[in-house]
Amino acid sequence: MMQRMLDTIADVVTATDGEQALKVLAAGTPPDLLITDWMMPRKDGLTLVKEMKQDARLKQIPVVILTAKTGPRDVIAGINSGARHYLTKPFKPDELISKVKKVLRLAP
Repeated sequence: MMQRMLDTIADVVTATDGEQALKVLAAGTPPDLLITDWMMPRKDGLTLVKEMKQDARLKQIPVVILTAKTGPRDVIAGINSGARHYLTKPFKPDELISKVKKVLRLAP
């Protein structure tokens, strides 16, 4: 669903979990933006973001965490991990598209 939403404004590459995401990131040109869920199998989104921030090639990639974790401590943990934006589920497609455009500096 997210890929269909974002395909209209960006080239989208997907991964099924944090482990695969790191492999995709390591194998290619770093993306302009990463959107990740917090709760994923094998490697969660927070761990993914923290590991990216330790890699000189990946640490500058802006991150949006999109998750069902809505507690204030969760939001703080997400931002402290290095995420630029934190969106909670359920989300409005327009809100996600707006955040992506803002990060990528695309016209609204």
